[in-house]
Amino acid sequence: MERTRRHVRPPARGVRARLLAVLAATALAVLPGLTATATAAPAVDADLVRNGGFEAGLDGWTCSAGSGAAVTTPVRTGTSALRATPSGGDNARCTQSVTVKPDAQYTLTGHVRGTYTYLGVTGTGTSDGYDWTQSAADWKRLSTTFRTGPTTTRVTLYAHGWYGTPAYHVDDVTLVGPAVDPGQPPVKPTGLRTDSVGPHNATVAWDPVPGATGYTVQVDGARAWTGSATSAYLAGLSPGKQYRVEVAATNDAGTSPLSAALLVTTPLGEGDPLPPKALVGYLHASFANGSGYTRMADVPNSWDVIHLAFGEPTSVTSGDIRFTRCPVTECPNVESDAEFKAAIKAKQAQGKKVLISIGGQNGQVQLNSTGARDAFVTSVSKIIDEYGLDGLDIDFEGHSLSLNANDTDFKNPTTPVIVNLIQAVKTLKAAYGPRFMLTMAPETFFVQLGYQYYGTGRWGGQDPRAGAYLPVIHALRNDLTLLHVQDYNSGSIMGLDNQYHSMGGADFHIAMTDMLLTGFPVAGDASNVFPALRPEQVAIGMPASTNAGNGHVSGTEVNKALDCLTKGTGCGTYRTHGVWPALRGLMSWSINWDRHNNTDFSRNFDTWRR
Repeated sequence: MERTRRHVRPPARGVRARLLAVLAATALAVLPGLTATATAAPAVDADLVRNGGFEAGLDGWTCSAGSGAAVTTPVRTGTSALRATPSGGDNARCTQSVTVKPDAQYTLTGHVRGTYTYLGVTGTGTSDGYDWTQSAADWKRLSTTFRTGPTTTRVTLYAHGWYGTPAYHVDDVTLVGPAVDPGQPPVKPTGLRTDSVGPHNATVAWDPVPGATGYTVQVDGARAWTGSATSAYLAGLSPGKQYRVEVAATNDAGTSPLSAALLVTTPLGEGDPLPPKALVGYLHASFANGSGYTRMADVPNSWDVIHLAFGEPTSVTSGDIRFTRCPVTECPNVESDAEFKAAIKAKQAQGKKVLISIGGQNGQVQLNSTGARDAFVTSVSKIIDEYGLDGLDIDFEGHSLSLNANDTDFKNPTTPVIVNLIQAVKTLKAAYGPRFMLTMAPETFFVQLGYQYYGTGRWGGQDPRAGAYLPVIHALRNDLTLLHVQDYNSGSIMGLDNQYHSMGGADFHIAMTDMLLTGFPVAGDASNVFPALRPEQVAIGMPASTNAGNGHVSGTEVNKALDCLTKGTGCGTYRTHGVWPALRGLMSWSINWDRHNNTDFSRNFDTWRR
């Protein structure tokens, strides 16, 4: 803002003349051998913070784990301020990246309310600074001054609270120092194209724009995505509809014109292969245990999807999958191959779906070469063709999927076992067509744990499997019929409320499923969000009895979880981010254990879905 001009009486004419003479003589008094030159004006200080008063919401700011929001009370000035809420595992850190001059001095200032509230800067190239308050019941000014290094051009401003403390507030953040010429806005993006298109979503990409620091994608004129990547996943589309997609590039100087429009038409799809409320179960087809062997013909009609457990590899890295039926020595009542195949056809005639499940607890599969990938496609195809099956279930456990240390972007995986699996499944899908069903049964460790950790280095460098299913799910989401995460045999997992949830009640299933239906930032990175799945793609994985696995819950708790997620009723302490009447249903381990337990699990679900 301009300073107010103050009127000053001019000096008398005689005095003014003498002043002018002195000034002229001073200007001509140049030392011998030197030439008079104009002195360069010092750089003008300016406030470099974007939206420091939060009047435009969180525009320009990113808060960890969705912890921040713009609120209208309390505020210090204007109409808005920042409120950020820490949790037991997150300090609610809100940041903004700012362009600065090298070797220059800046002062960061802001006003805060709350306990253990911090305001600071990182990336200065010299000594980063911060200020903090242990307790501020009313607005308190925090400030720190720093000097940038000789090559520093960007710094990161931050505010945060402390773990487990109440919400803190921030308003009127400024960074005052030499202004930086922002240059010119970037040119409009080119090369806008589709990478994939499904009935409900699409992925678009474009060529990088020199000088751009971010991009905005519009769908039919409305903002649909912002970020720094050169591709965007667009969800919530409708089947059989044409959309107009455009992208603009941004930097500190402004926003480019919109790119040439891309018309994206979503396919109609092939119809829904499953009932609106479906029950999925695993049939012990290649082994027996304490639950006993169940013949295919004796599978109760409650089960809509039957996974044959399991197809297993001839060796961990071969990719060669074999399905061997339970031998008569282990399963005295096993049917013949001809009877087994006839029973599959009979189930399919009733509208049931029968899939081969690959992996399981003992069937570790690592497709770490293209040869293993191709052997996987060939051998799985033989199984599907021999038994006339409807598709494939991926039940990779153990160390079948582990991320390389530098594989940090789930949208662009580079780990061979993950890339080869994605390619193999896409090849099978292309070969069998749109009616080919694809399901996945990862453990919570491989999916929801990606909310906190993603790959090596995210969990003390101890385990590269945390979240390792996320790239597979994301790459195949247009082909995915069902994701039924195993909500059992799990430790405590953090939900979107940043609280840990443990097995044994409805809240655990509600919290884990809410993450899939809401989406979540991967490893706390708000710019790297795993998009929500459609509710009809999601079933909740539960053990059928106390014998089937840790985490069994009673039918009452099962119904509480289903009612909360589909109707918004019967919810416990966890508050969901929505209500999803189209949630597909339940998956259980297993059909055999349910029969062993007087079919209590399936009968309870039948009663609920009526």
